[in-house]
Amino acid sequence: MMIPWSGLILGLLFGLILEGAGFGDPGCLTAQLRFTNWAVFKVMFTAIVVSGILLYASRALGLIHLSDIFVPSVYFWGTLLGGVGVGIGMAVGGYCPGTSAVAMASGRLDGLVFLLGIGGGTLAFNGVYPAIKSWVYAQTGPNALTVPQLLHVSPWVVLVALTAILVAISWLVDHRGKRPTTGAMSALVSAPVNSIQPEH
Repeated sequence: MMIPWSGLILGLLFGLILEGAGFGDPGCLTAQLRFTNWAVFKVMFTAIVVSGILLYASRALGLIHLSDIFVPSVYFWGTLLGGVGVGIGMAVGGYCPGTSAVAMASGRLDGLVFLLGIGGGTLAFNGVYPAIKSWVYAQTGPNALTVPQLLHVSPWVVLVALTAILVAISWLVDHRGKRPTTGAMSALVSAPVNSIQPEH
């Protein structure tokens, strides 16, 4: 019984983190899609990097074996269909499945509506799945490979690269538009708009 309980506990903790990051608000995700708020990228990419480091550090210490972790194969058409469907839903509704559950738990009615839509979409997909099953699996990619295995490099090379991407994009986002000004230009920029009067 510990396995399902551990999943429930981790799920609740993950939900608390999402809520704490403000992801229970649909405007947060849609702002990320408009490139006006990078909170979603920072939080989720940080989670990916930290999880990867802990995963491979645990393997190095002999605490886990990667062979015990399920790595799915890539099915191109199925992934494309799922990506487009979920992407449209996130852009329109402002939620992914996880954040919609967080929103509902926070008392937001739109989170409940979104979850009901996910349930309806799941039932609809199950209904048409037998007809599209062969198409979904028609184009198979690499068989159960991780990114380091696919690139034939050490996992730490990939983790360092991901960390560099995270740091670089975070720095660029935090410093965009913050160009230093000097002299008269600095005074002009810092002056209140209503204090700048035209000369007669």
